Amino acid sequence: MNGFLPGAGVDLHLEPDAAAGRRAGLEKALRAAVREGRLAPGARLPATRRLALELGVSRGTVKAAYDQLVAEGYLTARQGSGTRVAALPAVDAEQPGAAARARAPRFDLRPGSPDVGAFPAAAWLRALRRAIATAPSLAYDYGDPRGRIELRTALSGYLGRARGVVAPPERIVITSGYVQGLALLTRVLDGASVAMEDPGLPFHRDVVRHNGGAVVPVRVDERGVRAQDLGEQAAVVVTPAHQYPTGVTLHPERRRALTDWARARGALIVEDDYDGEFRYDRQPVGALQGMAPGHVAYLGTASKTLGPALRLGWMVLPPQLVDAVAEAKLHSDHHTETIGQLALAELIDSHAYDRHVRACRLRYRRRRDQLLGRLGGRRPVRGIAAGLHALVDVADEERVLARAEEAGLALGRLGEHWHTPGAGHPQGLVVGYGTPRERTYPEALEVLAKVLDGA
Repeated sequence: MNGFLPGAGVDLHLEPDAAAGRRAGLEKALRAAVREGRLAPGARLPATRRLALELGVSRGTVKAAYDQLVAEGYLTARQGSGTRVAALPAVDAEQPGAAARARAPRFDLRPGSPDVGAFPAAAWLRALRRAIATAPSLAYDYGDPRGRIELRTALSGYLGRARGVVAPPERIVITSGYVQGLALLTRVLDGASVAMEDPGLPFHRDVVRHNGGAVVPVRVDERGVRAQDLGEQAAVVVTPAHQYPTGVTLHPERRRALTDWARARGALIVEDDYDGEFRYDRQPVGALQGMAPGHVAYLGTASKTLGPALRLGWMVLPPQLVDAVAEAKLHSDHHTETIGQLALAELIDSHAYDRHVRACRLRYRRRRDQLLGRLGGRRPVRGIAAGLHALVDVADEERVLARAEEAGLALGRLGEHWHTPGAGHPQGLVVGYGTPRERTYPEALEVLAKVLDGA
């Protein structure tokens, strides 16, 4: 016998063991559902008469099973509120997330995330409502792997005026974030050699390798990536507006050298414009893509401006790559979810996105100023006035990070970003000032200063 628990808050498939007997089989099935979490604490079970009808057993059998599980503590029964699942005591040692929660730092100054507490929930909700109210019925069907035309059109205008990107809608592909875009391009390059900045984010190197690419390091100095060191590679991945993690911007001469290299070799430049909107001492530097639209794949996301949870990114591609990338996207996940695309398009078209970015720019500028002011002369702070992170010089990363961990402070380290760790590379802390909530940030800086004082 089998059945569903319908109505009254739960809908759970049950397969009682008929060989164990009707009552015992039902008890065993319910007990297992509670233990495994398929019946959540507080969930209301159907009335005995209804469940008996669903399972094809007598009402007395169901009542007896309920009574037994109430006696064992799996269920509770109260007059007027029916029979519900009891809250069983948690066994922390067996919960996978328990250790991670115990290790969560008191203050998180690791780079990579914005202040997600500043997500514009009210503006997003308004945009979502308007988008859903005006969306055609076909928007809820399978769609173009390149993404919704509404968002591609909105991005075309925004990227052109805000980042200097040549972005016709037909050359834009919407992705589920930067990582998917990098993975799709690597697959299209089909095992080619890809130059990547050294230092640079290790995870991005892993993405290229896992998708069949061969990674070749290319050094970064105070003028950005050393374009003169590039050779036979089919592509290079760069962060020209604000290099990660050193914080330098690509010098104009290097920009010209890089685009000249791509034209001469027929190579591809992959531009990671991860935080290009956030420049604090001047207008943001325009995207490299505007200098060579036929040789640059421009990648951006909403992860730093809105939040990583949205999983919305975009690629502006050279014409010759659009079809190949769209086909790769089709076979990857068919298309990125639609409702978020429509909401983001509405947010951009209403200029609420611009207003939010401007507000974030002011907030992060204050945070960077606070960081510089609090550290004072303790350590040099490197990198242009931009983005969500800064590089702080230290002589011994391991010792400083150990002290920081004791103080409940999490930081990034420069050492992990080199292609070959150790080997006499400079050391430093990669301090992310975007992650902490506004109210905890000053205290986090106090802890950081004390850690550096004792290092």
